[in-house]
Amino acid sequence: MTVSSLFSPAALGPLQIANRMAVAPMTRVSALADGRATPRMAEYYAEFAAGGFGLVITEGIYTDRAFAQGYLHQPGLADEAHRDAWRPIVDRVHAAGGKIVAQLMHAGAISQGNPHRVPAKGPSAIQPAGAQMSFYRGEGPYRMPEEMSAEEVAEAIDGFASAAVRAREVGFDGVEIHGANGYLLDQFLTEHTNQRSDGYGGDLRARLRLGVDTIQAVRRAVGVDFAVGYRVSQGKVNDFAHKWRGGEADAATVFRTLSATPIDYLHTTEFEAWQPAFGEGPSLALLAQRHGSVPVIANGSLHDAGRAADMLDREEATVIALGRGALTHADWPRRVRDGLPVEAFNRALLSPIADLANADRLRPGR
Repeated sequence: MTVSSLFSPAALGPLQIANRMAVAPMTRVSALADGRATPRMAEYYAEFAAGGFGLVITEGIYTDRAFAQGYLHQPGLADEAHRDAWRPIVDRVHAAGGKIVAQLMHAGAISQGNPHRVPAKGPSAIQPAGAQMSFYRGEGPYRMPEEMSAEEVAEAIDGFASAAVRAREVGFDGVEIHGANGYLLDQFLTEHTNQRSDGYGGDLRARLRLGVDTIQAVRRAVGVDFAVGYRVSQGKVNDFAHKWRGGEADAATVFRTLSATPIDYLHTTEFEAWQPAFGEGPSLALLAQRHGSVPVIANGSLHDAGRAADMLDREEATVIALGRGALTHADWPRRVRDGLPVEAFNRALLSPIADLANADRLRPGR
C-alpha cells in the first residue's frame, strides 16, 4: 500500500503544513510547579518537528488561574510568565521546520491537581465516573464538583480567549480548543454530567452552547487570520466507552453546529480512528467530514502507516495525528519515508508517571 498521501501538503484554514502528519496532544505533566514550560519540554517538542511531523499539537495547556488546571505540573498559558516560557519551544519547532498549535484546556469537574483554587467546578454537582489517574499524580475517586455559576462560566470563556491571545503573541501558529475527552466543554456536552436548567443545559444544541460561545470568544480575540481548531470525542479519560445516545443523528448535530462557527478544523479522537463510531457504519472522523464543513484531523491508533494513509485516501480525514506512535519514534515520518522499522509502543513510557523524566530514565545516556 502506498503511503504517499501522508507526505502531501495540507491547509487547515490559514495554517499551511508541509505534510499530513501531526503529533497528537499528550499530557506529559513536566512543567514547573507554577505552570511554566521548561527547556526539556523545548527539546521534546522540537524532536517531533525535526523528525518530520508537519504539525505539532501541544499537550493540554490550562487557561486561567481559577478552575482550569487539571494536573500538577501541567503547563499553563494563564499569564505573561507562562506565555514567555513557551517562546523557546515555539522557536525551536519553527527552526526545525514544523508548525505548532497550542491546545487550550479547562479540566472542569475532573481536575485532580489545581493549586490555584480548592474546589473542582463543573456544569453540575455530579460525581465524575471513574478514578483519578495515578500516572498524572492522582489518587482515589474524583472529588464532588461544585456547579459553576453564570459568572464562573463567563470566567472560563474569557480564560480560553485570553490564553489564545497569549498563544498568538508568543508565535504559535494556532490554537486548538479542547472540547473532548471528558474535560469541561465535553462535560457540558454530555447529558449525564450536565443537568443545568439555564441556557447551557437541556437539549443537545443547548449543551453545545458553551463550546460555541468559547469558539466565538477565541475568534474575536485572535482575529480571522489565526488558526482555531476544536477537538471532539465520545470517550472520556474517565469514561472510556461513552457513546452519544443519539448515534449519527447526534454526530450530525454536533459537527454541523461546530462547523457553523468560525473554526478552521475539527479534530476527532477515538481509540481506533478507523472503526465505526456506533458499532457499524462510518467512523467518527468520516461523520465529521460528512456533516461538517471544515477539514478533519483524525486521531486514534494510526501508527500503522498504511492504515493512516488509507484514511486519507478514503477522504475520511485531511490530517492524521499520532500519539503513541510519536512517543515511540519522534522521527516516525522519516522512518516511514525511508522504509525503516517502526517499533511497538512501550507502555513504560507512561508509568509510574507519564512525564519526560520517566521517559528519560528509559533512555540512559540520552
